[in-house]
Amino acid sequence: MQSTQLCRDATLELPFKRPFDWTRMLRFIGGRASAGVESIEGDVYRRAIEWRGADGTVEAKPHERKHRLIVTVEGEVARYADELADPIARMFDLHADPRIIAQCLGQDPLLAPLIDAAPGLRVPGAWSGFELVVRTIVGQQVSVKGASTIMNRIVQRAGRRIDGHPHEGTAWRFPTPAELAVADLDKIGMPTRRIETVLRFAQAVASGALPLDTPGTDHEQLKRDLLAMPGIGPWTVGYVAMRALRDPDAWPDADLVLMQAIAKGDPSALKPAQQRARAERWRPWRAYAAMHLWNGVAMQTGSARDG
Repeated sequence: MQSTQLCRDATLELPFKRPFDWTRMLRFIGGRASAGVESIEGDVYRRAIEWRGADGTVEAKPHERKHRLIVTVEGEVARYADELADPIARMFDLHADPRIIAQCLGQDPLLAPLIDAAPGLRVPGAWSGFELVVRTIVGQQVSVKGASTIMNRIVQRAGRRIDGHPHEGTAWRFPTPAELAVADLDKIGMPTRRIETVLRFAQAVASGALPLDTPGTDHEQLKRDLLAMPGIGPWTVGYVAMRALRDPDAWPDADLVLMQAIAKGDPSALKPAQQRARAERWRPWRAYAAMHLWNGVAMQTGSARDG
């Protein structure tokens, strides 16, 4: 990692191993982004961030020739640019070695053609684990587009507009756990029980009972605590483990699209128990197997069918 700093801006060059499918990474994140919080413009990812009390913006795009992601950090937060390198690398799954993953998963005839079609597919992460869990709860039993619409309403009601922000597409800050815990989400487009789940989760994070974005947190305990909350099931915990906790072997249990994809590719795996057994073959890379299966369905249908 290299960084340079001039005035209030800084640039990070974060290495990655090829192949790296940046286009599909942005397509996945962009399809689930809350308007005003993060944006995709061409091949550039952008969002406003806060770090150690300092505000600013991060922009990321791949270098034209080098195997590096170029990250520009603008504003007061640029003073902490070197500290941002690891969370940004985790967000974009830059530490993954796609060749090792493909060598394992490619032995399965169900996954081999999907890997050939998208050899650099990664597991997209998230800047904020809190924001991702809220998005995941909101997305239960609704379409990807519908969940994004509701997330935008949450931002408008409980978030904060950044005065003088230079980029209109990222001029809103997602609400903090404390802000969301006391927000009025009545008639926002969600069932009452799901609203209660969002507010309950936000309160748990705000109080410190659920240390989601705290370094050093025991992830296994965190998953147990999440699963124990009313309104949060195994699918949500598996999805959060994939994207926020960065578990390469996480599996969103009982995901309908994954189950259908497995059954279609393996007629001997028509029952849920058989499908779970088939997924066991993909350890320790089940999160990547899920991404390839979701991507395969998206390529066939032309629409996002996950998370």
